[in-house]
Amino acid sequence: MVKKIRKKIKGVFLTGIAAIIPVGVTFYVFYLIIGLMNKLVRIIPARFHPDQILPFHIPGLGVIITLILVFIVGLVTKSYLGKKGVVLGEKLVSKIPLVRGIYNALKQLVDALLSDKGQSFKKAVLIEYPRKGLYSIAFVTGESRGEVQLRTSQKCVNLFVPTTPNPTSGFYIMVPETDMVNLDMTVEEAFTLIVSGGIVSPAEVRKQIEKGE
Repeated sequence: MVKKIRKKIKGVFLTGIAAIIPVGVTFYVFYLIIGLMNKLVRIIPARFHPDQILPFHIPGLGVIITLILVFIVGLVTKSYLGKKGVVLGEKLVSKIPLVRGIYNALKQLVDALLSDKGQSFKKAVLIEYPRKGLYSIAFVTGESRGEVQLRTSQKCVNLFVPTTPNPTSGFYIMVPETDMVNLDMTVEEAFTLIVSGGIVSPAEVRKQIEKGE
C-alpha cells in the first residue's frame, strides 16, 4: 500500500516537473529578452527620459522603444539612401578579415531564416550519418549549386544535422539526393524529437495536440 502511494506521489511530482520546466524556461527566456530591451532606456539622456517628461511611468518602455527602433531601421534600410548605406557598410566590413567572415555567416543565416525568399529548413529527412548503419535526422536547407555541385558526380542536397539537446549547433553536409529518406513528420516535430533526445516522438505530440493538452 505504501509503495503504491509513493509511486502515485512520484508520478504526480514528475508530471508537475514535466509541465513546469517548458513553461518556466520559456517565460525565463522572454524575461531575459525583455530585460535587455528595457536596458535600452539607459541610452536616453536623463533630461529627455520619458519618466522625467511625462507625469506617469510607462511600463515596458524599453520594449516599446526597441520595437520602434527596429521598425525605423527597417524603414530606413528599405529606402534608396538606406540601401546605399548598407552596401557601403558591407564593403567596409568586407575589408576586415576576421569581422568579414563572422558578418557574412550571420547575415546569410538571418536572411535564410527571416527573408521571404530565404530557404530556411524546408523539411526533415533521414540519412545514414555519421556512418553506414547509424541514422540521423537532418533538415534540408536547399540544393547544392555552383562549383560544389559541378565537382560532384551526383545531384546533392544541402543538409543541416543538428546536435542533441541543443539543435542550434550542428553540421553542414552535402548528401546525394538518392541517399536521403523523406520523413512525414514536420520540421517542428523533428525538432521536438531531437531536443528531447528521442524521448518525445511525433506520434505523442500529435496525440497531445488532438487532446488539446
